[in-house]
Amino acid sequence: MTAGSASRASATAFAPASVGNVAVGFDILGHTVAALGDRVRVIRRAEPGVGIRSIKGVVADLPLVAEKNTAGMAALALARALDLPYGFELEIEKGIPLGSGLGGSAASAVAAVVGAAALVDTPLDRTQLLKFAMQGEAVASGSVHVDNIAPSLFGGLVLTVGIDNPFVKQIPVPASVRCVLVHPHMVLATREARAILSKTVELSDVIWQQANLAGFLAGCYSGDIALIRESLLDVVIEPQRQVLIPGFVQVKQAALAAGALGASISGAGPTVFAWAEEGDAENVRRGMVAAFREHGLETDSWVSTFDRSGARVVGD
Repeated sequence: MTAGSASRASATAFAPASVGNVAVGFDILGHTVAALGDRVRVIRRAEPGVGIRSIKGVVADLPLVAEKNTAGMAALALARALDLPYGFELEIEKGIPLGSGLGGSAASAVAAVVGAAALVDTPLDRTQLLKFAMQGEAVASGSVHVDNIAPSLFGGLVLTVGIDNPFVKQIPVPASVRCVLVHPHMVLATREARAILSKTVELSDVIWQQANLAGFLAGCYSGDIALIRESLLDVVIEPQRQVLIPGFVQVKQAALAAGALGASISGAGPTVFAWAEEGDAENVRRGMVAAFREHGLETDSWVSTFDRSGARVVGD
């Protein structure tokens, strides 16, 4: 349980970036990356409601109205649910690029509720915080999904079953595995990436994807690298979305040629992620960056471990 203190005037929370879907788990699977994240400082105020004082960092041109901002709406959802007689002011520091497919909107929402929870006396568990953060995420994506919020909040690789009553399970990741992230300098909105998806799927693809999800999870639990390599393949979403990312096919081929266990689109994109063993990860990163460059796109890139702690208070 998370219990704050009414005597505390402010709290700064950090929430890590995340890879949504992880290829085989559309809208239900996600994992954190330790390389980057968002911070939100929450300050108690006497007046009920939520205000946003400032937004800075890699993205600053975001709404200052709480109901139109993911962090603001998440904090507002918490305040309304608890019927608080006081309110909050937010100072948002964005470390995650906008429209990158790295869970920036989710991280801001998560950091806001974790910071706010530190300032109230009511004990709140992480499932309650998840539900508040979901209301914030919906502002950005137009729908409620938890594949970025749950890992950012709980940490590590996370499977979430259910929306109204979500059941969250952290999945072990073999110690030798790293995540390679390559973010091309373009923006791809989540709403756009969801709009192109077909509402129907061939039964054969459903069966194939189910097998891949089961194999991937079994490989993670058992530390079976060969099974992870065989299973980390999206046959449903990636074939539809890859047209939105110039050079995606060549970037994925470069990753696999350099030894990646698998590669796909991070969330809605355009960031492409790969899993690789530690000894191969840097070669995978270089290959992916070079492939994007051949298509005229410069990139930011990281080789990252998994942030296993999730969101936490890091200061006042």
